Parts: sequence; structure tokens; C-alpha cells
Amino acid sequence: MPLKLSKDQRRQAAQSLERYLKEELDLEVSELQAGFLLDFFQTEIAPIAYNQGVGDARRFLEEKMEDLGGVCFEHEMTFWDSGKKKL
Repeated sequence: MPLKLSKDQRRQAAQSLERYLKEELDLEVSELQAGFLLDFFQTEIAPIAYNQGVGDARRFLEEKMEDLGGVCFEHEMTFWDSGKKKL
């Protein structure tokens, strides 16, 4: 599933990338160049983070499903166990 950014998100990300390159690496790039670099990151690197997030979610859900019987269990036929009616 490709990463989709709104126009505003894309603009903000490109501006942030431009600023980072200028302030941290002393490189000046145009808005167009920053956009191309952003496209590259979205194509090459974003899927790594996406796949890791999906894997993390899958493992989380599998752990919860393994314990479903313990978490979602109600004892049966307990009306007479305490010696009192529980109505």
C-alpha cells in the first residue's frame, strides 16, 4: 500500500526536507529537488516503516488472540457455588 500524502502534507514535508538539508548538511536545494528527494524516500524507505508497523500490529494482535480465552472467559454454572443466589 503506497504512502499517500495530501498536498499540504507533501508541501510541509518538502519544506522540512529543504530546511534540514540547508541547516544540517549546508546544502541548498530547490523546492522541486526537495520534492524529488521526498518521492524517493516515499518509494524506497517509507515501505520499510510501513511493513514494520504492519508486522508490529500483527504480532500485537496475535498475542492478544492467544490469550483471548483467558481474557474473555466467564465461569459457567456458578449460581449455587457461593451458597447464595446471585440474582
